[in-house]
Amino acid sequence: MLPRTQEQYIRHVRRFAAYLGRPPDTATAEDLRNFQIHQHESGASAGTINGAVSALRFLYTVTLRRRDLARGLVAMRRPHKMREVLSVEEAARLLEAAPGIKYKAALGVAYGAGLRVSEVAHLKVDDIDSTRMLIRVEQGKGGRDRNAMLSPQLLELLRMWWREGKRRGVMFPHGWLFPGRSYTDPISTRQLHRAVQEAAEVAGIRKRVGPHTLRHSFATHLLEQDVDIRVIQVLLRMATYCQRTAG
Repeated sequence: MLPRTQEQYIRHVRRFAAYLGRPPDTATAEDLRNFQIHQHESGASAGTINGAVSALRFLYTVTLRRRDLARGLVAMRRPHKMREVLSVEEAARLLEAAPGIKYKAALGVAYGAGLRVSEVAHLKVDDIDSTRMLIRVEQGKGGRDRNAMLSPQLLELLRMWWREGKRRGVMFPHGWLFPGRSYTDPISTRQLHRAVQEAAEVAGIRKRVGPHTLRHSFATHLLEQDVDIRVIQVLLRMATYCQRTAG
């Protein structure tokens, strides 16, 4: 058990002992039931209630070997929160408002290929397969390699970033596709989060957004009827915008 978990368990057991007014090893099933009712009535969050359940289950199952008491502890189901999703128009505005061609390209990959922010940050130049129109993602979630889609419009955007990166002297064969402050290091996920938030503010988007929002929006848009074509149109709009501003 991690030290942080131990501290949390001890804190929850102390709260229960304070409520009980006597040592927890003297508690009854009715005491545990009343404690849980007390938590609900006092407005405790689902996280607090479930943390107490875990701590008391450990206490009565492992420490005190009273499994009969642990069975009466009931965890609270967390309310399901809908993830924020951008409309196609909002995605276009956010990408156009990204601070510079590097961030437009990086966020374009998050949206146009549905990659996680850590996957975007660790892409290398060689991961872009323009022959098969794929983006190779190495060691993604679960340590698995996979391929992501690469549209012609996203490829053109990446090529624009490649040319600009070479002009700046930060882009090298076999190097990072999106270098950080030093070309020897990849861009940080924190930089990408900050870029999304800045772009959302400039674009006037009031939703709580991050790079993950672009990924979820990509998946949602592809599921909607005929929106897959509009997703490509967003990237085309962005590529046209970049060409215009670069010129």
